Amino acid sequence: MAPAKARLGLLVLLILLYFPRKTESHWWLISQVFALGAKVMCNSITGLISIQRQMCLDNPDVMVSIGKGAKLGVEECQHQFRDQRWNCSTVNGDATVFGKVMRRASRETAFVYAISSAGVVHEVTRSCSLGELKDCSCRNKKGRSRKGFEWGGCSDNIQYGLNFAKAFVDSREVEKDARALMNLHNNHVGRRVVKTNMSLDCKCHGVSGSCSVRTCWKSISSFRIVGQHLREKYTTAVQVTVGQSGGELTNAEVSYKKPSRDDLVYLEDSPNYCMVDSNTGSLGTSGRECNGSASDTTGACSLLCCGRGFNTIQIEEEYKCHCKFHWCCYVKCQTCRRTTLAGSEIEKIRPSPKPCFKI
Repeated sequence: MAPAKARLGLLVLLILLYFPRKTESHWWLISQVFALGAKVMCNSITGLISIQRQMCLDNPDVMVSIGKGAKLGVEECQHQFRDQRWNCSTVNGDATVFGKVMRRASRETAFVYAISSAGVVHEVTRSCSLGELKDCSCRNKKGRSRKGFEWGGCSDNIQYGLNFAKAFVDSREVEKDARALMNLHNNHVGRRVVKTNMSLDCKCHGVSGSCSVRTCWKSISSFRIVGQHLREKYTTAVQVTVGQSGGELTNAEVSYKKPSRDDLVYLEDSPNYCMVDSNTGSLGTSGRECNGSASDTTGACSLLCCGRGFNTIQIEEEYKCHCKFHWCCYVKCQTCRRTTLAGSEIEKIRPSPKPCFKI
């Protein structure tokens, strides 16, 4: 296990969840610091509340994992929405990553909270099992399971990841208003998806591979699997409102019905994200590449270009073809050419329409 000070000497991309109440905006704070020590690093991160700063001072090695997990969440968000009108775009040179989009309590905001929370759990748990955290290690569970296999190996310590992520990320939501209740709910959904999608890995033992005895352990799944599950939950997200008691969320369409603990929830409808809108933070879809052969499906020009029309660009490319193996021992190929089409929205403000992007 590398010394904590050596790990702190690395350049850390630390992305922290923050929701300043005075401006009613949600933002992800990016801070790149050369961590010369726990105190220097933690004092360099603007926006931490006292609980988070103390957790940082006490667990600087875990803070590195939190930064990696938050970055993982952003990357997975961009992958899952790469062919949608809202593609989880980040804003360069701004104090925020997602800009004003996160001010609205929409289903997009719900997804960002969930995937970010999940990313933190995933990376903290992974680092724990790899022995990178001083106060945590994998779990050596023993005994026989109800399914007949023996517990063995070293299971990922998901509970440590869940507990630390909950304590750190949820600590920002102190006011318990409607937005805070929504954020806490979606944070929980993200953590729960990581836990419920853990895989059971087994190894067989016995004469000649008879597998008379199996030893198994639990591992966290690929984060792509987590992202896919949360993407499905985004599609079925439930619009909610605050109940009469003021301390819980209820379904906006069905009175007194609480949302499931597995549902993503949101308070406000989403903008259409077709045009640039400084009020909502929408970056629009101008310049995006679309699939001209698709019809009202993911990535289709009809979806991304919002009815504004699109240009088609013909692209010619070379590739290896008709490859044959020759004895002995090399492969000889011919060079073929093919033509593909790429679509982009028509730039209507110019007299002669041109593509909004370059290939």
